[in-house]
Order: sequence, then C-alpha cells, then structure tokens
Amino acid sequence: MTIFVNQKMLETFVFPGGECHVRINPSDINDTAEILAYLEHSNAVLQLLLAVDAIRRVNPNTAINLTIPYFPYARQDRVCNPGEALSLSVMANLINSLQCNQVTIYDPHSEVTSALLNRCTIITLAELITGSSLAQEIVQKSLALVSPDAGAEKKITHLIQHLASPVEVFYARKTRNKLTGVITSTTLDGDVHGKDLIILDDICDGGHTFIELAKVLKTHGAGNLYLYVTHGIFSKGLDVLKLYFEKVYCYHTRLKPVEIDPLFLHVLGEAPVPVLSA
Repeated sequence: MTIFVNQKMLETFVFPGGECHVRINPSDINDTAEILAYLEHSNAVLQLLLAVDAIRRVNPNTAINLTIPYFPYARQDRVCNPGEALSLSVMANLINSLQCNQVTIYDPHSEVTSALLNRCTIITLAELITGSSLAQEIVQKSLALVSPDAGAEKKITHLIQHLASPVEVFYARKTRNKLTGVITSTTLDGDVHGKDLIILDDICDGGHTFIELAKVLKTHGAGNLYLYVTHGIFSKGLDVLKLYFEKVYCYHTRLKPVEIDPLFLHVLGEAPVPVLSA
C-alpha cells in the first residue's frame, strides 16, 4: 500500500543519495484532489508532502481532501520521560502545514490526534465494525466484548450503542513500565468463565498486549477468544496469535497477501463505511 491521488498510484522513486522524488500527471489534477495515504515509513511521509506541493504547482487552488487510515506516531501522544519528543504533535504539525480542506483518519489511538489536527474527520471503531460483517458475527456468536485498557473503553461504549442486540462487556487494565514500555501487570473485572470473548482495540503491532490479556482470560476460564484491531501491523506475524485466538479480524493490514492466512485473519476493509449518527 502507498499513496493514491484521485485513485491513481503516486509515481515515486528514491535517488541513490536517499532523497525522495514524486511525479504527478498534470492532466489528473482538477479543482479537487482526493489523496489516500498509507504512511508506513518516513519516506512515505515525505512523499506525501512532495505530492501536495506538486499538486499545488499544477493548480494552486486545488482543494485537497486527505485520508490517512493509520496516522503515524499516534501512539506517542504524550511525553512520558524528560528528554522525549511529543512525536504525535510533530507529525500533526507536518500534516497541518499542508492546509488540506479535510483530513480523515481511521480509529486513532486517542483523542489527542483529532485535537491536534486541523479540519479532522474521524472514522470511529464503531463505524468500521458496524459497517462490516463483524457486527453480525458478534451477535450471532454471542460474543462478549473485552476492553483491553482504559483507552478502549469509550470506543467500545460507542460500539455497543449501535449493535443489533445487547452484549456483555468486560474491562481489563494494564500497567506499563514508562521507561521500557513493557507491560508489568494485567487485571480483569468480571467473571468470564465459559464465555466466548472478542478483544477490541485500535492497533496490533507485535501482539504482546493481547497475548498477555489472553493468558489472563484463559486463567479465568474464558472460552474461545477472538481479536479485532483496526490497524493490523502484525510485526511478529500471525503465528504468535494463533496460540491464543480462534480468529483475528482487522480493518486493514500491512501484511503482504502471501503472509495472510485467510482462515485465521479476516481483513474487513477497505470498502467505504457508513457514518453513524451521534
């Protein structure tokens, strides 16, 4: 996945010295430019900046609508230790400098992202799930929902307001070492014994958070475990998750097609999703 301008893939390359270059067909640029940007690495961020500059050199008055499904650095939304950067603020300032007509992002890690971005529209976890087949599966399989931490609680509360039937929700808490980021403990509220559960969250990177939570759930007698994440990075692959989960769902993933086991990982996107009423 990369950057698309009006549904056409942006032509890019990198010079031997490391500098990025982009090229846009001037005939593709009109009064509005729709940019879909998967910013999976630093070069992609720079390519986006260059693309917007190239568009405006063709037509300075072009209104740019930018969609960034996974917003880079969204997890670094606070300064935990002296001497660290507020990385999310740095990235938001870069995007704001583009002066886009609208910036749309999917299920950001926290509300800090939308607070820092100008003219920002959020596609929520609830919208993504209820616009997919997963909402029906949750009801049909009588899955109880699990919030893995405090950050997911508000998102899950929003989701249950839009599901077809009432569902049970359990809340977990995790404690991290602020210097290392390592999870030091996971606790759980409620009795999950014998119940099939689905953990819901925004991002799965290596999967350690969900593996540790799955261990706690199984210790408390949980039945089958499922996992939904909007942004499936899966940097450790899927095999580490297969030890604990029956199935994993994501809205989109960085995995290559050859790395995806379709019997285990169900990718729900990238189809357009409906916008829920408040």
